[in-house]
Amino acid sequence: MSFRIRIAAFSTLAAILMSGCFAANAQQASKGAPPASIPTFSTGNIGREGHFYVGGHYEGAPGQEIMFGAMYVEVMVPKKIRHPYPVVFIGGGAGQTALTELQTPDGRPGWAYDFLNAGYTVYVMDYPGRGRSLFLPKSDADGKLSAPRTSPLMEEVWSGGRPPSTPQSTWPQYTKQTEWPGDGPKKGKMGDPIFDQFAKTELPVVLGGNVEKYTTDALISLLDAIGQPVILLLHSGVSTSGWELADARPKLIKGIVAAEPVAPPIENAERGQTGPGRLWGLTNLPVHYDPPIAAASELQTVRQDKADGPDLIPCWVQKEPARKLINLEGIPVLDVSGEASYHRPYSHCIAKWLNQAGVKTTYVNLEDVGLRGNGHIMLAEKNSAAIAKFLQGWIDKNVH
Repeated sequence: MSFRIRIAAFSTLAAILMSGCFAANAQQASKGAPPASIPTFSTGNIGREGHFYVGGHYEGAPGQEIMFGAMYVEVMVPKKIRHPYPVVFIGGGAGQTALTELQTPDGRPGWAYDFLNAGYTVYVMDYPGRGRSLFLPKSDADGKLSAPRTSPLMEEVWSGGRPPSTPQSTWPQYTKQTEWPGDGPKKGKMGDPIFDQFAKTELPVVLGGNVEKYTTDALISLLDAIGQPVILLLHSGVSTSGWELADARPKLIKGIVAAEPVAPPIENAERGQTGPGRLWGLTNLPVHYDPPIAAASELQTVRQDKADGPDLIPCWVQKEPARKLINLEGIPVLDVSGEASYHRPYSHCIAKWLNQAGVKTTYVNLEDVGLRGNGHIMLAEKNSAAIAKFLQGWIDKNVH
């Protein structure tokens, strides 16, 4: 056997032995890994991350003080920052926490990671009274702890697992929902593992009282701590505090993406509800209009005689000449709505109010850009990553 052949034979044997060692090591390492039934995904694009609290103050008798109204925040910084403005997620309705932005109920990366992987620094948080943020009501003025949303109601409004329960609570678009994750006869229903996983995330929250103010104050503290312009991504019920934040710190807001923010202006209309709501237009707390007003009652409003299209409700608008949301006028806004969402009958009313008040707002029905079948919790649905990509594309073109 020639020297060259012997060398080749030894090299082959060494490669076989080394591959066996690597296989053994990999097998050994896998013993500590979670089973396939526990969903995980790569976080390899995170360069740095942090966990901290903002806002809050001490309350209580001397010697009995507690930290009141603080807000838990997570920040994730990509290894390569490709966009100059961080994205601050202000999302979730009653009962939802930062988990909604972090991971879908079927285990995929959530919107926070979609934006992180695109090169954005991202912030997510649990608001006062939710998740990891304490809120201890001292009286009715501070709000009351709600019961969690029932699972049958979650089937109606989140997953499309059952039709609306009453004629008053129905909406014409509900039959179009296709994107809730899962398959089979129990898709979107109690007993389906994906729906059950999402149902486990539903929490009681503090409603009413001063909760919105404490949330807004904590968000202002967060922006002051960040200290540079950001993009806000609003979703659902906490969006009122997002508009208040933009009004309070307009120089720190470069753009706003609103994915079905709580709506409509002036009067509730969610699933047949009536009565006052967001009397300052987009908010329950004062924001700056020009000409200025001291009370919401000074807004001169009227309801449209006719809706803007079939299966929509007439919006409340200002009487002309409309007052302007002077602090938001320089901030571009994208407002999007899911095809099957219970928000669809009135989602457009937010964009109508903003544009009339001088805030340049683009309104998009997601099916018009090829994203069909979404409910209100679009960030948990099968095409969530495609929706995030569409939002990022709008930001690239409009936020500078």
